Amino acid sequence: MSLTKLSTYDVVVVGSGAAGQAAALTAVEHGNQVLMLEKGRHTGGSANYSEGLFAVDSYLQKKQGIDVSTIDVLQEEVEYSKYKADSRIWRKYLDASAENVQWLHDEGVKYENVQAMGAGEATWHIYEGFGDAVMHKALQPKFKKLGGELLTSVSAIDLEICRGGKKKITLKSEADGQTETVTAKVVILAAGGYLNNSEMMAHDTDYDLTRLVTVSSGKGTGDGLRLGWQVGGQKAGMGMAMLFGGYLKDPEEPSFKMMNSQMNVAAGQQPLLWVNENGERFVDESVIYNFSYAGNALYSQNSVYSILDQKNITEMIEKGNFMGLGVYVKRGQKMTHLQDEIDQALIDNKPFIFKADTIENLAKEMNLPQEKLTKTIGQYNQFVENGEDQFFGKDPQYLRSVEKGPFYGFKLSVGAFCTMGGLKVTPDNELEDKYGKPISGIYATGNDAAGLTGDTYGPNMPGTCAGYAFYSGRNAAQHAQRYLQ
Repeated sequence: MSLTKLSTYDVVVVGSGAAGQAAALTAVEHGNQVLMLEKGRHTGGSANYSEGLFAVDSYLQKKQGIDVSTIDVLQEEVEYSKYKADSRIWRKYLDASAENVQWLHDEGVKYENVQAMGAGEATWHIYEGFGDAVMHKALQPKFKKLGGELLTSVSAIDLEICRGGKKKITLKSEADGQTETVTAKVVILAAGGYLNNSEMMAHDTDYDLTRLVTVSSGKGTGDGLRLGWQVGGQKAGMGMAMLFGGYLKDPEEPSFKMMNSQMNVAAGQQPLLWVNENGERFVDESVIYNFSYAGNALYSQNSVYSILDQKNITEMIEKGNFMGLGVYVKRGQKMTHLQDEIDQALIDNKPFIFKADTIENLAKEMNLPQEKLTKTIGQYNQFVENGEDQFFGKDPQYLRSVEKGPFYGFKLSVGAFCTMGGLKVTPDNELEDKYGKPISGIYATGNDAAGLTGDTYGPNMPGTCAGYAFYSGRNAAQHAQRYLQ
């Protein structure tokens, strides 16, 4: 029994996340025979968990009186990347971003509001129902209604460019191992990067994987990159994961469950007190307002702990947190479940949490040098009393003493949402070979495409990754249409 309805297609899209669905729907709206592949049983990938997308000058921003300069964003982002980002790609992305928001709205996507994250700009267009609603209530139903073909539990395992420019794709059923080949005029790679491929992460990044907590669909295993490299695509932009600061690692639970945890936010996302394996402070903790920078800072030490006293906990319960975690736990939200979550974690003897009535005993519990930790906290409390952080210059509004027991310690791992990069592309998202020449009819999009970042993601413009996924999928399909014609 054949896996597919046809043996040849105009467009084959590998992946069904934001980039894949945007590409597939755009291609089918142009009247093409389109096949979209998803190797898992469920579609949407990590886009299901995304909260919103980036744009400037959108109709929603205009309604709210939000004015963000396109040129300022362009300059800030390429400078942030140390000019490793491609300014041409950013320019096209920015110019299309408002229309991207409008297109999704026209396809049935509903928005809640536009907001900033941390100290960033108000570019984050939050959609109702998260990405799951975007995928499964808007884009995917429209794609199927227009005659698009979607296969789940089917992966693309081989890609070849044949004489005359047609592409031969070998498919494999993940259910029974059956394989078959189809041909296409255009192939769009949208497989979501390689965060979940431990071998590639170990080889192509510098992250300590024992400390990295991956919060994603689990299907970003580098499939699109491998196919692109197989046909001569240039390897570029490897080594970056989108970090998001401190994250609690619970080996007994799926990592995504911590996203809604107030304890996780209190421990890993606040500008309070962090110490390293030697019981020393090492950074201005308000770096958490740029969560990717915070992830880098955490990796600068061998291990990191956040230290809170009961007064810190009570303040967040009664007055609210300083910094939330996206829209899962909102900034300024009163942490009404925080104490219960902490108490339950202690009852369950979770490996990331420690409690003691004195700093000396807390150091003993965490296996940190008692004398050093006591000195660090005494010095920090003096900074709080004086209203000046004489070591790292933290803003006095975030200075909170650690002096009222019981005391809590949390061992912090580093969260990561995705990787970005791997395949060099033109501003049209067409794959480039090692000489910089386009490989006609093959496109790389979303997290498979290089050119948008350097070694650190820019959360100062929130929604950039999701926005680029939708944009690049559409961009690839629009330029593929010219190729097809």
